[in-house]
Amino acid sequence: MSLAGLFPIDKWNFKSQSIFTNLPEAESAQLRKHMTEQPYTKGSVLFREGAVPEGIYFVREGKVKKFKADREGREQIIYVANAGELLGYHAILAEERYPDSAVALEDSLIAFIPKADFLLTLQQSALLSRRLLQTLSHEFAVLSNSISVFAHRSVRERLAIALIVLREKYKEPGVPAEETSINISRDDLANIVGTAKENVVRFLKEFKLAGILYTSGRQIFIRDVKQLISISNYGNR
Repeated sequence: MSLAGLFPIDKWNFKSQSIFTNLPEAESAQLRKHMTEQPYTKGSVLFREGAVPEGIYFVREGKVKKFKADREGREQIIYVANAGELLGYHAILAEERYPDSAVALEDSLIAFIPKADFLLTLQQSALLSRRLLQTLSHEFAVLSNSISVFAHRSVRERLAIALIVLREKYKEPGVPAEETSINISRDDLANIVGTAKENVVRFLKEFKLAGILYTSGRQIFIRDVKQLISISNYGNR
């Protein structure tokens, strides 16, 4: 089932997938010149908050979580990046250290483009510069939306929103939405929602009893996304 007209999913997803699409061959070649690819197992670190950036990361396959950690080491997951998305370029553009951490949420294949090649291509490409500016503006809007919406909603409502967004993240071409498996730990789900794991488990049980979803191990399958949208109260505040 499509979310068109029901839930503004664009306000929750970044749009960095198209940044490198159809660039002139010379610019694409410059980006690929020293590019490497590396498999990352689930839980492997791409970069840590506070580290000096040495390049940008391109998710070929899999998913990566971006998060900030408090003094006790508790995570607040800011975003889940899908295949095709870029990570780490904000710090390079700002000439700052990484403002957050990135860790593979599942087994993933990640390409790495050195900082020098990325900046050189950026200097030579008006198209790439324009796309990055548009993407940064959109990402700022997405994060602002996330902060403002989550700040005024209950844990139950936030969990409903998180499940709606993750359903879109985990959808695969040709697979019906009802068969989409959200394969995520309860700890990571709690860190997205910003609550304790026990609260997530309790509300998932409530949603199961209501026929909204079912689970198989850690996998979550959404049966009735309309009910989740109703629970989220999105657009009602």
